Amino acid sequence: MSGAGRVHIIGAGLGGLSAAVRLTEAGRQVTLYEAGAQAGGRCRSYVDEVLGCRIDNGNHLLLSGNNRALAYLATIGAGDSLAGPQGAVFPFFDLMTNERWTVRPNRGPLPYWLLDPRRRVLDSRLGDYPSALKLAFAKPTDTVAALFAAKPLLYRRFWAPLAVSVLNTQPNEAAARLLWPVLRETFGRGAAYCRPLIAAEGLSESFVYPALAWLQARGGEIRFGARARTIRYDHSRATSIRLTGETIELGPHDQVVVAVPPTVAATLVPGITVPTEFRGILNAHFRLGVTAPEVSILGVVGGATEWIFRHGDLVSVTISAAEKLLGYNGAGLASLIWHEVARALKLDGDTMPPWRIIKEKRATFAQTPEQIKLRPPTQTAWRNLVLAGDYIDNGLPVTIEGTIRNGEAAARVLLR
Repeated sequence: MSGAGRVHIIGAGLGGLSAAVRLTEAGRQVTLYEAGAQAGGRCRSYVDEVLGCRIDNGNHLLLSGNNRALAYLATIGAGDSLAGPQGAVFPFFDLMTNERWTVRPNRGPLPYWLLDPRRRVLDSRLGDYPSALKLAFAKPTDTVAALFAAKPLLYRRFWAPLAVSVLNTQPNEAAARLLWPVLRETFGRGAAYCRPLIAAEGLSESFVYPALAWLQARGGEIRFGARARTIRYDHSRATSIRLTGETIELGPHDQVVVAVPPTVAATLVPGITVPTEFRGILNAHFRLGVTAPEVSILGVVGGATEWIFRHGDLVSVTISAAEKLLGYNGAGLASLIWHEVARALKLDGDTMPPWRIIKEKRATFAQTPEQIKLRPPTQTAWRNLVLAGDYIDNGLPVTIEGTIRNGEAAARVLLR
């Protein structure tokens, strides 16, 4: 691109990577600066010595309607790297009642599946579901509990688990308006858009390693162990980036994407507001030694466990908004979770297999009405610097889809 300078991207998480991919597609030269030794942020996988296999740092569930995430994977050559059930099926188990049911949306946007009691939440009634439209008109101050707690069965078995897993925030404080775009773009469009998917081999193998290889093959530069300390500015633009032991002077056409966590971004970019409260996620992994024939996903209510993913001989559990559990020791958590998993999967609960507990105490910002007001826009006061990352205001909750959209939004602004 004639007259275009280099784009310096601070942070090689999904926001930075997706911005880099779209900018490179448009012919721009990019350099990524990553403070750590690997890219991906929380979206990464590694070989665990205890389990003797590769695991994800945190379990991430995508839906087939996450169009920008799937387009990103297709661009970097990883479009076939996700796996999941053949159709849009969501089995559930209630630990309190030992009851099971499966939610099965139909094809097309008209929700005919709600007419069939066998395809909706167990014991729910058809008249319970029109209340979902409350989300379309939710006020900025509305919480999920305020809108749906009046129907206790559907709230306990659907709305509360959905709010916790999507927003990583307890439903009595979770901002209801963030759920509407998720439902509209997935369940609201029919079965083809809400098939559950997970990374078949690992998050790094799907979202990170192919992106790094794709970028490097097109001249992109990735520098690890390069922590940005400060950014200098004149009255209208960023002029230099000080790394540990080095300063990068920005040319007149150079641009910057700041794609780091919100607390770090606030130290690099003066005057921006960012969320200040955070919520944790707990992940547990168990290696059974018995290989499952296919990927399976099970939602769990009535206990600590929320989602169980089984792939090969590995069972992984996700517990969102897990502040009450993060203080417990690993062995105690593993025992608690394993007994729930064994009941849900009909396994022997007396013998616990090898396990690993992973705690992310600041996994996402707290997606409450108060905190989402602090989300900054992509553009900043400096004409050559934009923001990317999961906390940027795009009307979506903190998800892989939302993060990739924010990275692409940053690229679009710089390409104008």
